[in-house]
Amino acid sequence: MALTQSPGPIAAQPGPTNFTVDGPAHKLLLTPFPRRLRAELGGELVLDTTGAQLVHETGLLAALYVPEADVRAELLSPTDTRTHCPFKGDASYLAVKDVPDVFWTYREPNPEAAWLEGLLGVYFRKLDRWLDEDEEIHTHVRDPYHRVDARRSSRHVRVTVDGEVVAETRRPVVLSETGMPNRLYVPREDVRVELVRSATTTHCPYKGEATYWSAPGREDLAWSFEAPFVDALPAQGMLSFWGDGVVVELDGVAVPA
Repeated sequence: MALTQSPGPIAAQPGPTNFTVDGPAHKLLLTPFPRRLRAELGGELVLDTTGAQLVHETGLLAALYVPEADVRAELLSPTDTRTHCPFKGDASYLAVKDVPDVFWTYREPNPEAAWLEGLLGVYFRKLDRWLDEDEEIHTHVRDPYHRVDARRSSRHVRVTVDGEVVAETRRPVVLSETGMPNRLYVPREDVRVELVRSATTTHCPYKGEATYWSAPGREDLAWSFEAPFVDALPAQGMLSFWGDGVVVELDGVAVPA
C-alpha cells in the first residue's frame, strides 16, 4: 500500500510535500503489472495474460485487473450480483464454471475511470492456482511499490509476556515493511521460554510462509520465516512475538507488538 496509505502520494493524508496532488480526495491510479500471470481452477487454465493491471485506490490494497480478452470466455457466465462504486461506476459479475462472482467488470465505467473498460477485476482466492511467470503464488500478486527491508542491528530488544522476560538480545533483525510498524526478530538462542511449533501458518507475498510457535498456556505467541523470500533473508529462523500481554521494547521504549 505504498501509494495508497499515508504518507503515500494518493493516500487520504499524504506526507509533507513540496507539491500538490490535484483531484478528488479519493484517487485512482492504474499501473501495469510487469510479468506474465496465469490462473487455474480445478486444474483448468482460466486466464493467461501479459497485460495485467493494478488499480491503486486511496486507502485500499491494490486490486488486480486482467484484460477480458485474456480470460477463457467459454468458462464465464454472468451472475445476478451488482455493485456500485461512486468512483468507478456500476459493476456486474461473472462466474467461472460453478464458482460465482470470480470476476467483476465495469461495462460503462465513470468517465474519469474510462480506462477500466475491457478489464476484469478478479478475486484472487476464488481461483485455486496462480503462477507469476513460472512461480506459484498463494495470497495476492506483489504490489511493486510495496517493499520489505530486513536489517541486522546491535540495539537492545527485550520481550516480556505478562511481565515475565521471555527474550532479550543485542543482535536483533529490524524488519521494515511498507505501511506497517517495524517488526523485531530475535535469535532463537536468545529466547528464554520453550516454544513448540503450532499448526498455524500464514503466507505473506513479500516475506513468505510464516510458521507459528506456542509456549505453555500461550498459543501462537511468536512466528518465524523458516524459508523466507530474499528480502527477508536476514530474519530467517528468527522469532517475532505478538499478542495480548506481550511487550516488546527497543532500547527501553515499547514498540508495537
